[in-house]
Amino acid sequence: MAEAMTTTRNFESAPPELRRIGLEDLGTALRRGWADFLATPTQLMFLCILYPVIGLVAATLAAGGEVMHLFYPMAAGFALVGPLAALGLYEISRRREAGLPTSWTDVFQVLRSPALPAISGLAVLLLVLFTAWLWTADAIHAATLGTLPTDPRYNGGALALLEQVFGTAEGQRMLLIGHLVGFGFAALVLALTVVSFPLLLDRPQAGLGQAIGTSLRAVAANPLPMAAWGLIVAALLLLGSLPLFIGLAVVLPVLGHATWHLYRLVVAR
Repeated sequence: MAEAMTTTRNFESAPPELRRIGLEDLGTALRRGWADFLATPTQLMFLCILYPVIGLVAATLAAGGEVMHLFYPMAAGFALVGPLAALGLYEISRRREAGLPTSWTDVFQVLRSPALPAISGLAVLLLVLFTAWLWTADAIHAATLGTLPTDPRYNGGALALLEQVFGTAEGQRMLLIGHLVGFGFAALVLALTVVSFPLLLDRPQAGLGQAIGTSLRAVAANPLPMAAWGLIVAALLLLGSLPLFIGLAVVLPVLGHATWHLYRLVVAR
């Protein structure tokens, strides 16, 4: 009996076995994510969360002209905390996969997960990275557009900012540097979280260190598919944001469910 218990503990603590996937598997994950979304729609919940948050941020930035330049970095940086917002969607996909009844209220089952301390630790890490991104974006603005005088015609408003961004060498330099740095932040978050959050829900005993390590190993083992996945996520988030962010109410749930199925394709059971 003692030997059996020791073997079980060793199995649970062993690093998960990883598979190599191809680009076609990304389509499989998206199709399965779409099926989960159709089976358990959550778009209304996301609309109820998204629009108050977007409205609050927009009103705050509009009221303070000095921070208006951070609106785009905040919107683009949403992808950095997107994995945290998708936690409940992973749980819905996990329950459907197990043949359990599901509804949109199952997103709150994450709060009962034995892995909640590790999940909270990973969430704090994402928030730190999001804050670091905003600080970096502000520093890039100060070093480029911040050196130009404010256009008095617009009292430093959005029109003046847009004119300086697209009509000056400093603005173009800010766009180039900002997008390159933002890409670095996004790649780091993808590597840290593409597998870690689903793994913690699936195997609570894994722990934070093993979850992050497995995610990094998964990206290293599948560099091309993971890079393609990052581009797919970025493209869909952009498309979902264009019609006044309405599309995000569909894009975010589908991507969340699809990420769970991507985890299933990469990490062996």
